[in-house]
Amino acid sequence: MLREINLDEISDGRLYSSNDMAKTDCKGCDGCSACCHDMGNSIVLDPLDVYRLSTNLSKSVNELLTGPLELNVVDGIILPNLKMAGAEEACSFLDTNGRCTVHAFRPGICRMFPLGRFYENRSFQYFLQIHECPKTDRSKVKIKKWLDTPNLKTYEKYIADWHFFLKDLQEYVTNLAFDSSANSDGTARTISMHVLTQFYLTPYPEDGDFYSEFYKRLEKSRLFTQSIGI
Repeated sequence: MLREINLDEISDGRLYSSNDMAKTDCKGCDGCSACCHDMGNSIVLDPLDVYRLSTNLSKSVNELLTGPLELNVVDGIILPNLKMAGAEEACSFLDTNGRCTVHAFRPGICRMFPLGRFYENRSFQYFLQIHECPKTDRSKVKIKKWLDTPNLKTYEKYIADWHFFLKDLQEYVTNLAFDSSANSDGTARTISMHVLTQFYLTPYPEDGDFYSEFYKRLEKSRLFTQSIGI
């Protein structure tokens, strides 16, 4: 989601790399699931998030979209997000004890919390959110360990490439809305359907090499965007 932020207001004022230490560890959350409630449609999922959920739950993306996931417009592009459910507006993957049932393959946003990402220069750094987690007795841990993500450098490059590819599309669609001569609605739908089909709905190979397939699709999509003048 595109947004302007003031790091001094929401963080400890520092930017971190994955080799730095940060106060992220709240001792297994100790029965707390506050960050899994009342999130609306803000937990937007990238293609790897959805791939991992689909693979580990043995469900197609379409099946997930009829249950724990939903689609919403994010800065002009339709993208999947975690669905909040019930009177408590809880993540659909929480059990009755408030514990995550997909913790081993949880989405990247959940995995790094209470960290966030600050994007610039086609890359990003991490920052520590100071108002989002109610726990105050967090201890320091190396961010690389906290993220618990295989092939972290490859993953971080993928996250940056996906973010800026999507950001370019979102800015294009947003600008279309102000062009009275353009068929903005039709073009936005075409772009959204391309993104959904190319990166989410079309199954990835079963050999588990997500990144290679993702970059093949990204290259095709860049050709597609060039063909429509982006």
